[in-house]
Amino acid sequence: MDSIILSLLVTIQYQYKVICQLTLFIAKYIPLKQWAFDDSHSPKYQKFKTDILPNIICHKSEWDWQSLQKYYLWRYGKEVPPAKRRKPCDIPEDYTCACCGAPKPFLYKNNGSKGQIRCKVCQTNFSPNENRFSKDYFLKCPYCDRILSPVKNRKHFIVHKCVNKKCPYYLNNLKEVDKNHLDEQFGKNRYKLHYIYREFTISFFKMDLDSLPKNVSSLKFRKHSAHIMTLALTFNVNLGLSLRHTSQALRDLYGIGISHTVIANYLKTAATVIKPFVDHYEYERSLTYIADETYIKIRALKGYVWLIMDAVSRSILGYQVSDNRGVGPCILTMRMAFRGLKELPKGFKFIADGYSAYPLASQQFALRKDNPLNFNITQVIGLTNDDEVSKEFRPFKQMVERLNRTFKASYRVSCGFDNYDGANYSVALWVAYYNFLRPHKSNSYQPLNKVTALGLANTMPGKWQLLLRLGQEKILELQAQQAEG
Repeated sequence: MDSIILSLLVTIQYQYKVICQLTLFIAKYIPLKQWAFDDSHSPKYQKFKTDILPNIICHKSEWDWQSLQKYYLWRYGKEVPPAKRRKPCDIPEDYTCACCGAPKPFLYKNNGSKGQIRCKVCQTNFSPNENRFSKDYFLKCPYCDRILSPVKNRKHFIVHKCVNKKCPYYLNNLKEVDKNHLDEQFGKNRYKLHYIYREFTISFFKMDLDSLPKNVSSLKFRKHSAHIMTLALTFNVNLGLSLRHTSQALRDLYGIGISHTVIANYLKTAATVIKPFVDHYEYERSLTYIADETYIKIRALKGYVWLIMDAVSRSILGYQVSDNRGVGPCILTMRMAFRGLKELPKGFKFIADGYSAYPLASQQFALRKDNPLNFNITQVIGLTNDDEVSKEFRPFKQMVERLNRTFKASYRVSCGFDNYDGANYSVALWVAYYNFLRPHKSNSYQPLNKVTALGLANTMPGKWQLLLRLGQEKILELQAQQAEG
């Protein structure tokens, strides 16, 4: 019996060694699917990554020097006496402790003429003109525990950087740098080596997403009618005609003399009415969202359109027009896409390109105090499948790129926009057309979202009129909810 047990133990040990050798072989030479993200740790991809959150240290003392004196009297039976000076003190009479506010009698020079002052009450060392107590907290690197240095002050955020040359994060990234680049004068600047954190100075979650544009026309028509307005919508949005071509088409086909300026006012009014219905519609949502941004021209300057679509229904869930490519418009677009969601379903994926605004926006959603949303960004980097992530999720990226091309086909005839108001209402009308009116080949040439009320009209101008009615009903509903709230 003992020999059988001994033989089994020897066999188990042999099998364990074989398993260890096979595991080591697989780890070295066979890239498993679950390790798809490991190749993105290369310094080549570091510039696309967003670092983890820093350690936030709260150091603001809630005690002043008088409260501390009362505590010492209760705890030890005596208060802290003033400093005994052996020679005259050159500390100004009106100088107080930067931490607890103790007056000059409790302060003394801690290191002679070098300038450091120590408070006897709170036992704090500080220097004149010290500004570290002006904040309620300071940020520390999560890798080396050094205080981060503010290196850049941008429009909406401050860039904090760990400048410690002995930081493990910096040293590990430095090992992966090409040795030839280290010999160059600014070779290291090609890589992101230091830990970086962006502290936002504005809250994009308090901005109103339902604000309506100013200077819109009324739906009370003096000379024309709602039918002519919806004809203009059909020509401009559905058929992609410019404002002047729409005016010409109405004149040539129907004998209606209407200027392109009046048509622009009609479109702005229609966008104002329809937008609440489009934004608050209960879309069918899947587990995968896809996001991208594209360029437009506004007054010959570069503007941006942000789009987030559902990968299954192909509906546009979030959209935004901005004059910058920062994280602010990205957060606003995500807020539109996540509207009404208190939590994300299991297995949720958010796919975007390698732009760093998406991970930063995801980080801000996780930091929210009310209704935080935790999700990771799957980034498809570059135009070729150089890593396993891009190879697996490239079809989703191509899906949103086709959406961009569809939008550009309708935008190109206008040769850009005159102002951001025009860009906003044009994009809003196009999203309404894309989600509710446009026949899609992927959906058997039917609209993506079937609205029963829209089926009452057989013509496109009639469907636009019904959309205007649905938009008015949604505005009244939102106003009633706001009055109750």
